Amino acid sequence: MSFAIIETGGKQYKVSASKILEIEKLNAKVGETVKFKNVLLLNDDKTTEIGSPSISGATVEAKLLDNVKDRTVLIFHKRRRKHSRKKNGHRQRHSKIQITKILSKDGKIIDEAKAVVATKAASKEDAPKKKAVKEYVKKKKEVKK
Repeated sequence: MSFAIIETGGKQYKVSASKILEIEKLNAKVGETVKFKNVLLLNDDKTTEIGSPSISGATVEAKLLDNVKDRTVLIFHKRRRKHSRKKNGHRQRHSKIQITKILSKDGKIIDEAKAVVATKAASKEDAPKKKAVKEYVKKKKEVKK
């Protein structure tokens, strides 16, 4: 199994193709392809390449799925005997990404995610059913009048 270790947002992540993970927020639009050039380690089935500190030329490509917020963290300050309280909340922003390709320093593809076509086909098959249900409901309302 091929994998890579990348660094983004001050943290290191072990990634493999088609893996979905949450990282610190990226300034990119949903659906865009993001390239991570700070690759610390590459591993395919035969060899392992360790960078010092990173492997120049190696990249990891990912697709930005969504920008989400973390759960609310409450901050409560109280000063005793002073009748002073302060309550504050914070929600950290994250980006949800899916790894699509892992490329070595010479541009060779080490690992690639398989295209997800079955889910799109399934949603297209559901569309006629929704239309049929809407038409049925419309006819029922007309009959009641």
